[in-house]
Amino acid sequence: MSNSAPPPDVSVLREIVQRDHVWPRMTAKYGVSNTLPPWKTSLDALCDVLDRSSCDAKVPDFKTRRDEEDLLTASTYSDLPYPENQLVALAHSLLTHGVIDEQELQLRLATVRQRLER
Repeated sequence: MSNSAPPPDVSVLREIVQRDHVWPRMTAKYGVSNTLPPWKTSLDALCDVLDRSSCDAKVPDFKTRRDEEDLLTASTYSDLPYPENQLVALAHSLLTHGVIDEQELQLRLATVRQRLER
């Protein structure tokens, strides 16, 4: 993804954004007082691992990942609050670089949803 070209549309991420299940809305709905979602620590750890990864050419380096995150959070995902915009921008970047594909992401999302709904 270059800074001059618009980021490609990713349907699975567009659907996530349209659901509007953002942390502030969920905390209000379920009476949760934590200001940061429980998954934020895992997101930070994943970003740290990706930033230190050099074993796979598909994984964007730190600068590329951060530049893409900045571009995506300011454009495609600007309506999402932080840290949801960071999470979706990272997923978008990983999809764009072929680290994960949409089908695999949808499968993983379904698995997480099943666990949450038990």
